[in-house]
Amino acid sequence: MEHGWTVDVADNGRDGLFLASGESYDIIVLDRMLPQMEGLKVLAALRASENQTPVIILSALDGVDERIKGLKQGGDDYLCKPFSFGELLVRAEILTRRGHAKEAETTLVISDLEMDLLSRRVVKNRIEVDLQPREFQLLRFLLEHKDQVISRTMLFESVWDYHFDPGSNIIDVHVAKLRKKLDSAGGTSLIQTVRGAGYVLREPA
Repeated sequence: MEHGWTVDVADNGRDGLFLASGESYDIIVLDRMLPQMEGLKVLAALRASENQTPVIILSALDGVDERIKGLKQGGDDYLCKPFSFGELLVRAEILTRRGHAKEAETTLVISDLEMDLLSRRVVKNRIEVDLQPREFQLLRFLLEHKDQVISRTMLFESVWDYHFDPGSNIIDVHVAKLRKKLDSAGGTSLIQTVRGAGYVLREPA
C-alpha cells in the first residue's frame, strides 16, 4: 500500500502480461526495458486482447520519436527517466479518473442511432440493426468521434490495427456496407463522405 494504492509488481514482461491479463487494474505502469518481453510488446498484446486499462510507459528513451512510438502503440502517457515519484502519482490519478469516466459511458447516441456497449446492441430509428464485429467496431469509432472528419488512414490504423495500404479499398467497402445497414432501418442518414478527406458521422444540416 503506497499513498492509497494497492500495487502488484512483476519484474519481467511475461509475468507482467500474465498479471495484467488475469486481473482488473485501475492503471498499469509499464517499463519499456523489461527482460523476457519488451514493454511495448506487452502493451501490444494487451491492446490486441481489447484490454483498455490506462497505461503509463516509463522509459529512459526520451526522444520525440520514441515517445510517439509508445503512444501510438496504445500507451496513455509516457514518462521519461529520471522522473519525480510525485509526478508519477499525479499522472496515475489523472488517468484513473479519466478511465472511470469512460467506464460510466456505456451508451453512444446521435440522432436516432443508439449503441449499447455492454449488450453490443445497435438501434436505428427504433429498429435493431445486426452488425458484424468489424462493422460494430467501425461504427463505435465513428460514434466516439462524431462530428469529426475521420480519414481512411485513421480508420485503418484504429479499427484494423495496421498501417494503411493506399491501394486497398477495404475501408470504402466496409463503410458502404455499414451505411446500407443503417439506412435500411430508415430515419436520418448519418454517415457522410467528405471527398478527399474521409468520413464523418453527424446529423445532416
